[in-house]
Amino acid sequence: MEDIQKVYDFIDKAQNFYLATIEGDQPRVRVYGASLLFEGKIYFMAIKGSNAPNQLAQNPKFEICTFKHNVLRMSGKLVLDDRAEVKQALIKKLPALSASLGEEGMLMYYVTDATATFYNMQGVYEVIKF
Repeated sequence: MEDIQKVYDFIDKAQNFYLATIEGDQPRVRVYGASLLFEGKIYFMAIKGSNAPNQLAQNPKFEICTFKHNVLRMSGKLVLDDRAEVKQALIKKLPALSASLGEEGMLMYYVTDATATFYNMQGVYEVIKF
């Protein structure tokens, strides 16, 4: 759990991250900012009706990249978790989502089969798998 917490804390402090999915043979990248640590799992939120959920349904593999003095790249799979309590936990963390999307506009995905690689100016300094 400490390792997952370390990865989550890095993402949370960076605030924004870039999420890549696959559409056919073409990578698609977009900026995200909604992450959550819930029940020991890292979650990302996608907007219902956007392209990301369709792409993840076809191929659940993803990669993110973010930085805050150092760089984190993480790859793995995203699994849909449509439970109301996950959405409510994210709204509690980011109340503005309630007015802009509400629970019905959100899709929550948790990270699995992940490799998180941390980089500094000298190169890789830590790899965490979970």
